[in-house]
Amino acid sequence: MVFESREQAAFLLAERLRAYRGQRPLVLAVPRGAVCMGAVLASALEGELDVVLVHKLRAPHQPELAIGAVDETGLVELEPHAGQLGVAERYLEAERELQLQTLRARRAAYSPGRDAIDAAGRVVIVVDDGVATGATMAAALRAVRAKRPARLVAAAAVASTEAMERLRRAADEVTVLEVPTAFDAVSLWFESFPQVDDEEVVALLRGARAQPPT
Repeated sequence: MVFESREQAAFLLAERLRAYRGQRPLVLAVPRGAVCMGAVLASALEGELDVVLVHKLRAPHQPELAIGAVDETGLVELEPHAGQLGVAERYLEAERELQLQTLRARRAAYSPGRDAIDAAGRVVIVVDDGVATGATMAAALRAVRAKRPARLVAAAAVASTEAMERLRRAADEVTVLEVPTAFDAVSLWFESFPQVDDEEVVALLRGARAQPPT
């Protein structure tokens, strides 16, 4: 199916994940697009909302091509094709440091004056709007796993079959609404797929903190 919007997809995911309502789950959205989905999920499941920060690593001379992803701790999840491209170790380290700076700036902007919400011992749902290769989501899941959650759930509106295999290895549970055999751009699965800017992310996070879970 094609979703009307990210918010509609989030309501459908909330229905699939309704068993966690009352367990005060921590919903961690992958910025920026999925934060509006995370807000819907956290509200519907009576949980808390925060972000999990990861960023793609760009191929040399091909910035649109991802060769992997890095999380806030600096851990890298490489794509299988990264080795085939012959990416130099020096380039990879420089790109890692550059994207780490971006992640630190985003954390300061999104969570001013506080650390990320602790995931230890909690049900954690990591959500994204769409998962193409799975590198970014896998990096996010690995970062959260290191915090020792009680249960780690990966959720998305749409994902490729390749990504599904990756997510199943990284999470305790995977909930995806659509897994097409032919996966193209994530935006094609939404009638409305507007860009989400940092100001909207900050507003959503601030709004969620103003309405603590019951």
